[in-house]
Parts: sequence; structure tokens; C-alpha cells
Amino acid sequence: MNRACDDLPCAQFPSNASESTKTPRRSLRAKRLLDVIASFVGLVLLLPLLAVVALLVAIIDGRPVLFLQERIGLNGKPFTLCKFRSMRNSTKKGLEITAEGDQRITTLGGILRKLKIDELPQLWNVLCGQMSLVGPRPEVDTYVRLYDEQQSEVLSLMPGITDPASLKYFDESDRLAQAEDAHAMYVQQIMPDKIRINLQYGADAGVFSDIGVVVKTIFRIFSK
Repeated sequence: MNRACDDLPCAQFPSNASESTKTPRRSLRAKRLLDVIASFVGLVLLLPLLAVVALLVAIIDGRPVLFLQERIGLNGKPFTLCKFRSMRNSTKKGLEITAEGDQRITTLGGILRKLKIDELPQLWNVLCGQMSLVGPRPEVDTYVRLYDEQQSEVLSLMPGITDPASLKYFDESDRLAQAEDAHAMYVQQIMPDKIRINLQYGADAGVFSDIGVVVKTIFRIFSK
């Protein structure tokens, strides 16, 4: 395990990320152009939906409407990820992962999570350049600290709203709910496999592959 960053505020980015996991520079520029256009258009078109959801969360579950959490982004730099709040306010700290049937999830929150509507505010993160439409889902520092040297190479990729690993583990919350130890299952099985998939994605990432992942994600949401 890479413990070199235990005394730092966030994970330490490896200086020698493998060339095989790096996205070509031209593809990065094209991806960023797609991200800017898609996130801006998405925010404009979805503004009525975002306003309605925000109002429903405020009325039914109370404030705050948004859930803000520090995640580890590109090159190990922390940023604030935005979601619609789908869980109850609590001063008691629970697991960083969420399993199906988690008592912290509100009734409205369950609907938002099922349709992935709670993730829509992250279009703002994309527009600001903190995330991409497609890229490894950003982890909290707790789990990033567990990365070994090879796994840390995933931090060379811009985090995203969806990714190939998310498609494979679309039923992740169900799997965790069935596990005897959800934390152990996530750390020992799911997280390493997600990183492996995302490192493979990073070597071939581009506009067309990203569009494909987005389309597959949309179909997966509405076919569930």
C-alpha cells in the first residue's frame, strides 16, 4: 500500500504515470471541447428540471438541497463535487459507500439515485474543468489513500460523471447490500477492478468512445 501521503491533506499523485494509461493530447483537447459544449447545453436545457428537483428536495427533505463533498481529482488535486442531496442530514459519520436499502437514503433520494438525477449538478463540475462527462468516478481521500503505486496512475485521468467501470458495476449498491462486509468487498474486489477498467479506458479515451459510454449509460438508466 502507498502510505507516503498519510500526513498530507490529499493523495499524492505519482510522478511517473505509465505511458500506456495516458490519453493522447489531441484526444484530451477534443474531450474538453465536448465537455464544455455538452455541459453548457445540458445545464441550459435541464435548468427547469434542476429547479423542480431542487424545490422538491427543499420542501420534502429540507435544506441543504445540494450535497457537497471533497473528492480527489486530476493529479490528486481535491475539489468539491456537487450532487442533489439524497440522504438524511446526520452528524453521525457512516460508511463512505452506499448500499441498497441504506437507511440514510430518503424516499425522494431513492428515486433521484435510481434515475441518476442526483448526479446532474456535476455538469457544473464538468463546465468548470474539474470533471469530464466520462472518466473514473472520483473517490474520497479515504479510499485514494489505499491505492498502491500502479493504482495511483488512475489519478492521471480526469474524473467523470460516468465511465466503463460504472456500467459494469451499475448494480454496485445491490452487491454491497448482499455482502457480509460492504467495506471489505468494496476495497478488496470492486475498487481494484474499477481502477483496472478505467486504466484500460484511459489508454483509448476519445470523443467517440466517450459518446458511446454516455449513450450506454442513458440506456442503462432507463432500462433498469
